[in-house]
Amino acid sequence: MFNDIGPLELVTLIVLAVLVFGPDKLPKVIQDVTRTIRKIREFSESAKNDIREELGPEFKDFEFEDLNPKTFIRKQLDNEDLGLKEIRNGFDLKKEMAEVTDAVHSRESDTSSASSAGSSGGRIDMTKKPETPGADDRPPFDADAT
Repeated sequence: MFNDIGPLELVTLIVLAVLVFGPDKLPKVIQDVTRTIRKIREFSESAKNDIREELGPEFKDFEFEDLNPKTFIRKQLDNEDLGLKEIRNGFDLKKEMAEVTDAVHSRESDTSSASSAGSSGGRIDMTKKPETPGADDRPPFDADAT
């Protein structure tokens, strides 16, 4: 409940409580606060149980923590029915990257050999070369970019 309160802040709260309520009334105030927290928890649990009863038997495993989007997504991704673990385990990123780099390197070596063969005769160079604009050609104008 109070996970983000540090020891210095806790000591400050205790000293402040002693100064505000006094050492005589402090035990009664602590009892009242704990009693109130206990009642709030009981009310919350009874409300959860009432909602579960109203939803019916098909929702008996329903947990209110599942309504948190992070918990819901984590639970759905860990579901065995979808087969996502098999897909995740079957996907080897290093292997895929190695295949892509091999394909790129072999294509580059093929194009360089093709261009050298094309210049010597026999093959036509199919690589796209940049066009040089003429003197009258203007670059495209985009009115929204200015």
